[in-house]
Parts: sequence; C-alpha cells; structure tokens
Amino acid sequence: MESLGDILKRLTITSTLPSTGDSEIGIQNEVNCKICHDIGWVSKQLPFGHPEFGVAFQCSACQEQTSSHNRLATLQTLSNLGPLSSINLQSTSLDHHKDDSNNELFKSALIEATAYANNPAGWMIFIGPHNSGKTHLAACVANEVIKQNVMTYFISVSELLDHLRSAFAPDTDSQYDSLFEQIKSVPFLVLDDVNTNSSTPWAHEKLLQILNHRFNYKLPTVFTIRDPFEALEESISAKLMPNGDFSKLIQVAAKTQQGKNSLGKVPSQMSSRMTFAKFDPSGNSNSSLEQQNALLQTLNGCKTFATNPEGWILLTGPNGSGKTHLAVSIANELENSNKSVYYAFVPNLLDYLRASFSPTSNVNFDSVFESLKESEILILDDLGGESSTPWAEEKLYQIIVHRHELRMPTILTSSLSLDELERSKPRIASRLVDGMVVDWLPIISPNYRDQRRIN
Repeated sequence: MESLGDILKRLTITSTLPSTGDSEIGIQNEVNCKICHDIGWVSKQLPFGHPEFGVAFQCSACQEQTSSHNRLATLQTLSNLGPLSSINLQSTSLDHHKDDSNNELFKSALIEATAYANNPAGWMIFIGPHNSGKTHLAACVANEVIKQNVMTYFISVSELLDHLRSAFAPDTDSQYDSLFEQIKSVPFLVLDDVNTNSSTPWAHEKLLQILNHRFNYKLPTVFTIRDPFEALEESISAKLMPNGDFSKLIQVAAKTQQGKNSLGKVPSQMSSRMTFAKFDPSGNSNSSLEQQNALLQTLNGCKTFATNPEGWILLTGPNGSGKTHLAVSIANELENSNKSVYYAFVPNLLDYLRASFSPTSNVNFDSVFESLKESEILILDDLGGESSTPWAEEKLYQIIVHRHELRMPTILTSSLSLDELERSKPRIASRLVDGMVVDWLPIISPNYRDQRRIN
C-alpha cells in the first residue's frame, strides 16, 4: 500500500499546479479520473468522530483501470500453483498414458475439464491411480479460471491440514480463524489428493467443515482423489459423490492393481525394454550434433557407474528424454552382477510411505523406511514430480541425507533442472550440488516420444 507520505506528496504537487495557462500546461493538468482527480486515493464523507473519518482509500475507478496483465500476475502469485502455473489445457498431450484405453479416458477427462473451465460452476472430482494426470488437469482448470479474473487457490489436502494445525498452535503468529475462512470462502478452490486414511479426527472434522461450507454456498471446487474411491471416510465420500448437475466424478485412468511387494522392484515391462543395447544415443531427427554428443557422454557415464557403482548420479532433462531408460538400464546391469537394487518412482513411494504410516496399515512403516535408507543401490525416479507435503518432504530429505553422508550409491532422475530443484527443494538440492559425491548428467536432447509421433 502507498505510504501516507507519498499520498501527501502527490496531494501537494496537484494543489500547486496552475489552474489556467497555455495549451501545454492544460495537457499536463488533464484529469483522467473524475472521482479522485488522478490522486489515486479518496476519503469518505463521514461525520467527525467516525472510525473511518479522514482515512484514505484506494480509488475504485482507478483500480478498475489497472492493467489486466498486472491483475492476472497477482492472481497467479496468490494461487499457490507454483511451477504448475505454466501448464494449460491447450498444450496438454492426449498421449498421457502408454495404453490406448487409458488415453481414451484421459481424452474424455480433458474434454470435461475444458468445458468446466469455461463455465466453472459446481464441483468436479478427478479420480485415478498414481501419475494418471489428475493434478495436471486440476491445475490446468485453475489456470484457466485465473484468466477469468477469479481469485483461485490450489493446495493439497495434507498440506492444508498441516497449515491449519500449525496456525492453531498457541505459540504461532498466524491467525487460524482467518486462514480457515479464506480457504472455506475463496471463490475458486482446488483440493488436491483428498485422502483421509491417516487423518486425525480433528483434521477430518476441519476438512468436512470446508466441504459443507462450499457445498451449502455452491462454491466451485475441483478435487483430485486417488483410487479407490471407497477408501475415503464415509462422510467425505458422501459429499463427493456425483450429485445431479452440481458435482461430477471423472475417471482419468483405469484403476491399478499393483501389489505391495512390487515396491523396490523394477517392473518387468520396463526392465525388458529399457537396456543399454536399446538406448539410441543419437536422439531423434531434431537432435543437433551438440545434443547427440552430450547424450553419448551421459550414456557412457551411466555405463561407467553400472560397472563400478560409486557415488551418485543425477539425471536431469525434459520428459521423454531417456532418463528413466538409462536408470533402469543401470539397474539391469547391476542386477546381472548380483547387486541389490531398490527402484522407487518417487510419487508412488511417498504415497506408499504415507499409507504404511497409517495405524490401520498391514505394512510396517519403519521396515520400509529402513530398507530405503539402507539399500545397497537406490534409484529414485522422477524427483520433483510428486505432490509434496511437509511430512513427505521430510521423509524424502531424511533418506537423501542418510545416503549422502554414508556415500551410498544412489541414482536420481528429475524433469526439473538443478536451478529449479534448488528453488523447490533447497535442502535436498544442497546435497545434489556436492560435486565430490554427485555426478550431474543433464540431458539436453529433444523428447524421444516426439520422434515416434512424427514417424
């Protein structure tokens, strides 16, 4: 907000301008706003003694003239979308999944999301397994709604409840009531990853209060839910069930039946097709000579690690550039040499840890967590692709720190650059920039999948 000194300064300058003169002075004195006379601030005509007597308020007419670009930038900043603010429905690929049936489901979900974004009324619930595109579609909708000058807020449910718990603490400076009211009443809300498996009765009550308020006032809201829907607590699932024209449940991809024992193992479909022999270091037809040389250097670095697994490897590059292929190729070579490799897709891993931490889980959290920390060789695939909560971020950080301090062989892949990792995960990135331990292998080649579409 403008300081009182600046307001008085502008008032003084305005009052000293001559009221008559030649045409040049007349142009300088031209008034654009008839309400505040271009001062930008007004005061209400109120009797002396009124609490707002003499208080300066921003001129509403001038605020309306503020450029839409600045307003959109402000809304984007306040939305909490972060890196997700750059995605949109128009550029979303329909080839999101590896099989045609799921691609058809995703295409239908994209059509529904586009229609809803153009007329955001009621509730839309995206449901699907891990990495099915639920959060992507929800964020795209949020970005479209922001373009319509609607105040929007995006947050994962676990992060929201963490915020509310911290604000409710007696030693905090945050205003719990204010925060809770803002979340309940924001014009457009996205609640990502609705999951009540490990919530406390207090957290469950707060979430239900938010849902009830937004339902009663018909406030547009988007939810994402992991399969199975039946795993939600009954009072929550009852609110999110399809309800005429008000709420719609959209399946983004088919349910998965991944067994618990698959954690730590490279899926057989991946290991059979992702080998060094099947990796093409020439990239696709759009790759430059520089990109091909860099890709060959990365391939050789991975082969060296597979022969002598010491230190860490960090593979970064855009989606489809071959990071996971190289990581799984290393795993194949190491397992052929009787080495023990623990493979974990980071978004799935953190979901698994959260589920195993639940009191009702049949899996011992401590044993799973220790196997991750102590595995002979660990592969963390797609670091930064997860929807993090403070709890999940802390668990991931503990794994990274433990293995870094003991120099335990580790492979990480990420679609984020090192700079982006430093901004989004500063504590983890501080370990990744240690050149004495980590061999950073950036891939700058184009997406291999683009080549397959061209052919």
